[in-house]
Amino acid sequence: MSSPVIPPSTSEPSAGAGRVAVVTGASSGIGAATAERLAAEGFDVVLAARRLDRLTELADRIGGRAVELDVTDATSVAAFAAGLDRVDVLVNNAGGAFDANPVADADLDSWQRTYDVNVLGTVRVTKALLPALRAAGGGDVVFVGSTAGLVSYEGGASYTAAKHGVHTLAETLRLELVAEPVRVVEIAPGMVKTEEFSLNRTRSQEKADAVYRGVSEPLVAADVADCIAWTVTRPRHVNVDLLVVRPRAQAAQHKVHREP
Repeated sequence: MSSPVIPPSTSEPSAGAGRVAVVTGASSGIGAATAERLAAEGFDVVLAARRLDRLTELADRIGGRAVELDVTDATSVAAFAAGLDRVDVLVNNAGGAFDANPVADADLDSWQRTYDVNVLGTVRVTKALLPALRAAGGGDVVFVGSTAGLVSYEGGASYTAAKHGVHTLAETLRLELVAEPVRVVEIAPGMVKTEEFSLNRTRSQEKADAVYRGVSEPLVAADVADCIAWTVTRPRHVNVDLLVVRPRAQAAQHKVHREP
């Protein structure tokens, strides 16, 4: 009697199996959604942010690792990098907008904070983790930028200037690493409704709600996380340089359809 023929397995390993993904600003919004999505893709996710209590709750739920990180503090970044054995994907998500003032009424302290978090913080983390990304032999650096980094608009120039800086940072790093197996990706979302972004910027729940009023379906954090996961799971020869994603109701920075 012949032995039964066992068909080959048709199951494939998860896209992120064996790969470590670091997500900064992972305590809320796009960062939290990205950590959750990458964990679902099989990545070993390191969640990094200042609010360790929120990080820990999410990390426990998705099977990730929570590590406190302040991207504006060089000592914190150095300690964070020293505690990582491997990094395959870095999602530079930590950032934010903190005012909506015209240039004539610029709050320079707000400008300093905005630049330090969005630009210098991103540079600190990227510089600290590049050796690990190179050692992985096929790393990905993802910059979560904004359409504000591509098109300027009235009000809140501190944020548009900072996100233009992030855009240039991504472009420059891609040029500098072209001979290396490290991909550099920029995601530039338009209108994304999260619980904190507009509130931190306007410091008023009423004003924050008005940003999305009449827009039937703005993007949500999970939409951006979906884009990030897609870019880092492409074949290694494919680099998504820049992915601009907006809700259908937003044709441009200044053109948004609002229902009456």
